[in-house]
Amino acid sequence: MSILKVTAGPFTFTGKLETEAAPKTCAAFIKHLPFVSKIIHVRWSGEGVWVPLGDLDFGVGYENNTSYPAPGHFILYPGGVSETEILLAYGGVQFASKAGQLSGNHFLTLTTGLENLYALGRKVLLEGAQDIRFEAM
Repeated sequence: MSILKVTAGPFTFTGKLETEAAPKTCAAFIKHLPFVSKIIHVRWSGEGVWVPLGDLDFGVGYENNTSYPAPGHFILYPGGVSETEILLAYGGVQFASKAGQLSGNHFLTLTTGLENLYALGRKVLLEGAQDIRFEAM
């Protein structure tokens, strides 16, 4: 399995798991499919939405990590300085928390539906939390 369907708010996307660059993160995430939660707008990072996950432990360290995900990139922050989270960039992002700059594992790249990515981000910003669902194709 390398392609996921992501439904966020009223929009549907597909994405490619970054299995070569982040094999442990991808394997850990696949174990949680289907993954259903809410996305909210980031507070510190710029144009992104995130899934706060508290102390959920995916059992992974850093791999393919970045502080600057590109639009359409999902990163998993495995926890430590801040809580575990998944972040999706829809515009310019410098991944951070109130404690400062962070980095997360880039594990999923959206490949279709990108024309709706910015609209999703703005919807979350202006209207609040939206449902998100990740599932195998």
